[in-house]
Formats: sequence, C-alpha cells, structure tokens
Amino acid sequence: MAYTTINKSTDYFNTKLYTGNGSTQAITGVSFQPDWVWIKNRQNSYNHALFDAVRGVTKFIASNNANDEETNANELTAFGADGFTTGNADRTNKNNDSFVSWNWKGGTTSGLSGGSITPSGYSYNATSGFGVYKYTGNGSNSTITHGLGKIPKLVIIKRLNADEDWAVFRYDVNVAYNNAYNYLELNTTNAQAGDSGARWGVYQNFNTNTFGIGTDNATNANGATYVAYVFTDIKGFSKVGTYTGTGNADGPFIYTGFKPAFVMIKATAGSEDWRMYDNKRNGFNPNNFTLYSNLNNAEATDIDLDILSNGFKIRRNSGGFNNSGTTYMYMAFAEAPLVGTNNVPANAR
Repeated sequence: MAYTTINKSTDYFNTKLYTGNGSTQAITGVSFQPDWVWIKNRQNSYNHALFDAVRGVTKFIASNNANDEETNANELTAFGADGFTTGNADRTNKNNDSFVSWNWKGGTTSGLSGGSITPSGYSYNATSGFGVYKYTGNGSNSTITHGLGKIPKLVIIKRLNADEDWAVFRYDVNVAYNNAYNYLELNTTNAQAGDSGARWGVYQNFNTNTFGIGTDNATNANGATYVAYVFTDIKGFSKVGTYTGTGNADGPFIYTGFKPAFVMIKATAGSEDWRMYDNKRNGFNPNNFTLYSNLNNAEATDIDLDILSNGFKIRRNSGGFNNSGTTYMYMAFAEAPLVGTNNVPANAR
C-alpha cells in the first residue's frame, strides 16, 4: 500500500545529537540545510533555543517562556548545507554537555501572493507540509498565504518584538465547533481555552491557500512582528491528531501510519506540560526520554511510550499523557513511512 511520495523522511526532518565543545562547532549529518532548528541542552536547565533561516542567524526565541526575540552572536551562527554552526554560548554549545537539535527543511522563498498580509520573509516546503513565515501585524482580522496546498492542521505563532505567550492553533478542534476560538500556549501548562476568535479570526481563513490571524496581541498587534510555524498533514510523514487517555499503564496505541522520529504531546484539559520525544536520545523501547517545550528542565528518563513501526504506544499512567478520559493532542514526524513508494517497510524498534 504505497501512499506517500516521501521515502526518506530524513530529507525533511531529522534529529541530530551532539556534544558541546565550548567553542565554534559545525554540526553536520542533518542531511539537508535546516530552515528551522530547535536546540535543547539535555543535561542542564538552559532555555530552549529556536532559530530559523527566515529571521536569520544569531536570532532566537525560547519555547519555554514569553520573552521577545533575542540576538546573540555566539548562539547559532550559520545554516549549512548539512546542518548548522554554533558559537560558544552555553545554551547551544556548553563544553562536554549533551544537546539535541530537531531540524526541519524549508524550501521556497519567493513567489507567494494573496492574503491580506504579505510576509516579509518565508521558507516553505509543500512536499513535507511545513513553512516558516515572518510578518508584521495590522490589528485586523487577516489572512496570510502559506503556499502549502493543504489546510494547515497546526499553526504556532510567537510575537518577536515584545513579551507575549506563544499561540497554538489546531484546525480539527476549531472546525468541529465552527469557530476559531480555541488555542493552546506552547510556553505554559494551560488547558485549551477560547477567546471569541481574537487570536485567529474565523476558521474559514484556514484553507488550502491561507491561515488566519485575528486581533489579539499574541498574533496580530498593529505594527508588531511575528514568526509563524505552519504544518499540514502529509500521509506517511507527518500527522497532527488526538487520542483519549485510558488511565492504565498499558495505555492506548496511537496509529500514525509511519514510524515516528518525533512526537510532541499536550493534554487539552488540566495543567499539563508539553512532552517531547524522539528516536535518537535513547534509541530503543521503552526508554524514550522526555523533554518539555514549556520548561527549561534537563532531560527526564521516565518510561512513557514505545515508538512502533506504525505509531506509538503509551506505557504509563500519567496526567501528562494518559489520564482516563482526557483528550491529548499530538504532533508527529516520521522516521520512515509504514510502506513507501519504494516498498520498503518500517520496523519497530
């Protein structure tokens, strides 16, 4: 059953581990030039550092706080054809510390038209369903063209020129209620909340051509600058979805249609952390170590889930990912499709 045009997922997303050297260091082996790089020190309580090629090198934002964009010449200093280069900052290259970087490939940087706001810069890849867009707000309900050719299933926005919580939009929950009111915050434990559409405008603005923003300061204050990370579902490569917790240690199995390389989970109710897992930081089931996008904590070694050939399986009872009756949203990217057009099947770990 061949249903994807992406046979090698690492051409579009890849997790790269490295050890800091306290000096300048070129991190290679990513397999492409990343246009979005998310770095976390695994051993110490340093903030997450998120960089993208649209905003430019040395400029970073932290997923675990509401702070505005910072510039530091010693953080990420270059995007390369096979990775990136860091300076000597402890956050991204402390000597002898272990680091994880999650890397996404962009692509098209010109030719977008339409929408009521034109991004000042962007890089998107319709094949992998991912794009980065920088824009200036106008304070009115607006649309931004994304070029991905499919409806965005997840939009993550951060204001750059002032302290403001991250805003996270999920298409499925909003279209189910015929609104664009609901949102999460990447930097907090807050449950899903509604705000009468102020962050997103109307859900109809989320379509195969555009995504929407409303009038709230978190997404569209007049004259303010923002970055948006936009994701569509690509069969066999990426999926945004939900599941319901069982409250049992032998928890639910979540089918994605591919072997995940990266999974992020957030409860939509209650005060729970955003949990992040990948296929590199330990490399075998069930010890898939945890980081938290809303915390600067070092890596946790709890046994939470198994990564399987066609999805992931919850292995512990926890309010963070398996409370009975609680709905959890997740975002997942593939290590390999279940079966691609090259007819090579994925295996469990």
